[in-house]
Amino acid sequence: MVLKIQPEIPFTFKPGQYCTIGINGFERPYSIVSSPHEDTIELCLELVNDGELTPYLWGLKEGDFVSIRPRAKGVFTLDDNYKNYFMIVTVTGIAPIISMVRNYLYNNRNSHKFYILHGASYKSELIYSHELESLARERDDVFYIPSVSRPNEKNNNGWLGEKGRVNVIFEKYIRKFSLTPSNTLIYACGHPKMIKDVKSRVHHKGYSVKEEKYWRG
Repeated sequence: MVLKIQPEIPFTFKPGQYCTIGINGFERPYSIVSSPHEDTIELCLELVNDGELTPYLWGLKEGDFVSIRPRAKGVFTLDDNYKNYFMIVTVTGIAPIISMVRNYLYNNRNSHKFYILHGASYKSELIYSHELESLARERDDVFYIPSVSRPNEKNNNGWLGEKGRVNVIFEKYIRKFSLTPSNTLIYACGHPKMIKDVKSRVHHKGYSVKEEKYWRG
């Protein structure tokens, strides 16, 4: 679900950071999808049926209120010291990446390249795929590779894209795009086990990894 919030007071953040919102005393941090220049704070949420907060958020209607802490937090932001950003994400882990890309393009920058590997169990979970596919067709600095890990299940009928878990297949794309530790920073966002596996696979090769772990709640 995409949720857009209109703060009652000015709210500033850096692309890649997260905000903390709440209802009825329950709070959770969520990475911000929108770029700082946009009028609303955009979030994408995965429903957790037994969670303390997301069932309430999914029940919101236009005009309802949520609380939001006054400061954004997080260091999962772009590092200009690298030419290439190789981004490995699962499901809603795409959120901070969208914020980074939108802000980068809004500022008319063309000095870096984004390689985005987005994984999910089902194609319906590949949030913002249309936006990224459009950018990848139009530009030479955005590359988008969506992948489903359960290609043989009914919900993925007709899928013609990449197959497999992103932490298993990402190394072939590092080779395909000729990315090196000296010019590439790896971003890993999503399930903690995915991030742990990515780090274990590249640690001895000299790549630096920025991470943002997502927990269910």
